[in-house]
Formats: sequence, structure tokens, C-alpha cells
Amino acid sequence: MKKRFLGAVMAATLIVASLTGCGSNEQTSTTTANNDATKTTQAAETTVAETTATAEKKLSGSITLSGSTSMEKLANALAESFMAKYPDVTVSPEFTGSGAGIEAVTNGKVDIGNSSRNLKDSEKQAGAVENIVAIDGIAVIVDKSNTVTNLTKDQLISIYKGETTNWKDLGGNDAPIVVIGREAGSGTRGAFEELLKVEDACKYASELDSTGAVIAKVAATPGAIGYASLDAVDDTVVAASLEGVAATADNIKAGTYFLCRPFVMATKGEISAQSELVQEFFAYIKSDEGKAVIKQVGLIVAD
Repeated sequence: MKKRFLGAVMAATLIVASLTGCGSNEQTSTTTANNDATKTTQAAETTVAETTATAEKKLSGSITLSGSTSMEKLANALAESFMAKYPDVTVSPEFTGSGAGIEAVTNGKVDIGNSSRNLKDSEKQAGAVENIVAIDGIAVIVDKSNTVTNLTKDQLISIYKGETTNWKDLGGNDAPIVVIGREAGSGTRGAFEELLKVEDACKYASELDSTGAVIAKVAATPGAIGYASLDAVDDTVVAASLEGVAATADNIKAGTYFLCRPFVMATKGEISAQSELVQEFFAYIKSDEGKAVIKQVGLIVAD
């Protein structure tokens, strides 16, 4: 009887020991899992903190731009959206004409020179670097009473060289053609004349100093014709088709509308050599946010 009792006690002891051992293994596994989870959580929190810090980058200071009046809408829109994102930054655009803007940046008077044409070799030699940020179309505009709303390239050249002087010769009313253009040094004028190969050959009735002035003059002058940045054209004038192709962003992108030009934000030296703030401004222009602003003002994003 005693032997049976002792055997039962020993068996019970072994069972308890066995159960205790299993409990110890489960506790170790649970502790290890908890430690691993804690490490994962800490790593995730660190990543989130780093991402948040990057997203909340603090920028302050000022950026100055000067140049093309045709780029007024774009420059103002980019300035406003960039300042909204970085409230401690001031972006100040001025509109003095492309030539003046390039001269200002090469002389170190501004951070960025806006030009609505490609840079000249002489400007590049002076240190200006061509940074194309968007593509713009040049619209040929006539007053709303004009019945001629489509012109060929040759007809346009003939008008601006003073060889065709009456709308009746182009199928329109018997009325003199009043040729309106921009002042010497204008990026729009430079691009227009270069694309048509009529540099120094145009016969202007009026040479005006801004895009808005050209549009207003054409709108108020029967028989007038002028040219202006496509994104600036409003419903006070008619944008003529060229070679049967309408002046639209889609046609410019497709390459079927021949009057188009780059919008340049020139710097003195490469972008990488500029201040951190100016570099961030160009990074913003190339970002999805910046591209959206470019599209909103009717321009084509440069590749």
C-alpha cells in the first residue's frame, strides 16, 4: 500500500514539473514576442517622426524674380502657392521684360530672371543658366469684329512685314490692317519674330510694353492684329487659328500649332549653386504641386 502511495506521489510530481516546464517555455516565447513588437513599434514611431520633420521643413527668407510680363500669371501663381506652403518665405516677382530680367540676374540684383524666350548666347556667356519651367503658346489675336480668323504662316509673315495691308486681300472686309506688337527687348516679340524669321523686318503701327496693353489695343482697334501669350488671352479678342490649327494647349503639346516658346526662369549659375531657398523653390516647381499650378494657368509642363 505504501509503495503504491509513493508511486502516485512521484507520478504527480513529474506531471507538475512537466506542466511547469511548458508554462516556462510559453512565458519565454510571449516575452520575446512582446519585445519584438515593442522594437517594431519604436522603429515605426521613429520613421513617422522623421517623415513629419521632413514634411514640416522650416524655410524662411526671400526670393526675388524679375523679367517677362508674359510670365506674370505664372510667376504670381507660383509665388502665392509657395508662400502658402511656407508662410515665413516672401517671393517677390517684378515684371520688367525678358531682357531686363536676364540682365538683373546676371548682375546679381535678383535671384531669378524670367524670360519668355530662349536665352541668347551672350546672356549665357554672362553667366545666365536657362531653366525651362513651362511651355507657352503665342496667340495671334484680332478684334472681335474681324471675319478673318484663320491665317497661314506665309500670310502672317506678309502682314508683319507690311506686304499685305488690307484685310480684303485675305478674304475679309475692306479695312486696313493695323499691326500691333511688343517693344524691343520683349521676350514675346523676340520669340514671335524668331519663329517667323522676321527679325528686324516687322512694320509695326504700335509697339507696346506689356501683354495686357497689346490685348487691350487690339480689342479696341477695328482691323488690328497682335500677338500675346496664350494664357493671357481673354474673351475681348479672338485668337486666330494658324494653318487651320486652333491655339490650344493640346495642339501645342501635339506639335501641330507652330507658335510656341519656352518660359525660362534663369539663374546665375546652376540651380545647385543657388541658396537653399532658391533650390527649394525650383524643387517645388518640379513637384506635383508645382506642376498643378503650371497647368492651372493654362501652360504646358516642361519635361
